Amino acid sequence: MATAIITGAARGIGAAIAERLAKDGFDIALNDIAESCFENNDIVDRIKAQGVKCGVYAADVSKHEQCEEMVKKIKADFGSIDVLVNNAGITRDGLLARMSEENYDLVISVNQKSVFNMTKFAGAVMMKQRGGRIINLSSVAGVYGNAGQMNYSASKAAIIGMTKTTAKELGSRGITCNAVAPGFIDTPMTAQLSDEMKAAILGQIALKRYGRTEEIAGVVSFLASEDASYVTGQVIEISGGLSM
Repeated sequence: MATAIITGAARGIGAAIAERLAKDGFDIALNDIAESCFENNDIVDRIKAQGVKCGVYAADVSKHEQCEEMVKKIKADFGSIDVLVNNAGITRDGLLARMSEENYDLVISVNQKSVFNMTKFAGAVMMKQRGGRIINLSSVAGVYGNAGQMNYSASKAAIIGMTKTTAKELGSRGITCNAVAPGFIDTPMTAQLSDEMKAAILGQIALKRYGRTEEIAGVVSFLASEDASYVTGQVIEISGGLSM
């Protein structure tokens, strides 16, 4: 049975991706920063209901040594690592003039450095296996920029460059690497926006609605599948026509 790691998987887009890949037949290694993230949360039960193996691995993916140790544990527990979904991410929004260095550095560390850490260690396993899929969560903010999100936009734009570089470096070992760039998705993060901001956003979206986490998971499912075996180095925008 093939194994997929999803970082930041306790809720939102990460949980939806984990459940979809379980339905596709993957054993699932769920990561989040602490085991408490999975308390009062039925994601593990929903995954096991698909008849696959599931494990929870607490680690701060912005920390190099914690990622190394976690990947070793997952490899020992599951036997292989076939799909890596780098989903973990945070926001600390604010206009440039008022953004603290601490909040800039924190977002870069969690959103961007985590991709380096996990790709390095899980990618090494995939190289020995001579095959694998790496899927990175970028954002439309990384493609177009977004006022009030200098740190977030920088981290998500960097992930696009990292995706293309990984695709070039690991392609000869049968490993693909692609990114998805969600637009405004109905998650706890977007629920915090004011009604005025929500209305302004919807006015820019051709489909006039927020996306669903399941719609992101569906594209990730494709990229993890054999149908996407000749797709690599690509960025797929999932935004309901935000950019048109």
